Amino acid sequence: MLVRIGNFLFRYRNAIGPAGFLVALLLGRPSNPLGRADLGAMLDAAGVLAALLGQALRILTIGYEYIERGGRNRRVHASRLVQGGIFGLCRNPLYVGNILICLGIALVVHSLAFYLVVFPFVLFAYVCIVLAEEHFLRGRFGAEYEDYCRRVNRWWPRWSGWRRAVEGMRFNWKRVLVKEYNTVFLLALALAGVMLWSAYRISGPGALPPAGDLAAGLAVWLALYVAVRSLKKMGYVRV
Repeated sequence: MLVRIGNFLFRYRNAIGPAGFLVALLLGRPSNPLGRADLGAMLDAAGVLAALLGQALRILTIGYEYIERGGRNRRVHASRLVQGGIFGLCRNPLYVGNILICLGIALVVHSLAFYLVVFPFVLFAYVCIVLAEEHFLRGRFGAEYEDYCRRVNRWWPRWSGWRRAVEGMRFNWKRVLVKEYNTVFLLALALAGVMLWSAYRISGPGALPPAGDLAAGLAVWLALYVAVRSLKKMGYVRV
């Protein structure tokens, strides 16, 4: 049952986070824990840290070994079993990174709808997707995959094996830039946006920075995004 759900959700896995994010913003009402602004600030700091850790894990993963298990025709697919780099420490590091990012945004939003609905749904969705991927990989790679599962944790990275996992590998910054720039820029925008939205809903317009500062910040973000995207599109940065 969970495998069937995972195969269905796999088709829409890139929309799971954004869709849940929008639902929480529409339905949730942010508030400071126990009505204390200092606790709200602590949640903000913890949320930003969790999201940045998730993004860092994604960058490390892509920089050392780009996974080919990205699906084909919106279905689970793999031409080879990737076991190098961070995949030698954790079988699903990109999903772990996504979960940390979702947790970080949940903490920053300060919304019960996010805590009780969106984040649990994201966890459930990734569990189902991983089970569907494991079912496919077990059928395709057989004993090789079973051996991989015995050596490497499904979720928690085993950092004690770091040196062995990346031995002889070179970190590919160009691949990170090409494959991950969208996630990096969208995460920065999302964190800033939810912090401002939460502050506005809790304390009103007076909690927001001046309109000129907001416009300048958005202009800088947009200029950097367009610059990086243009470098990629014009072929100046290639994997």
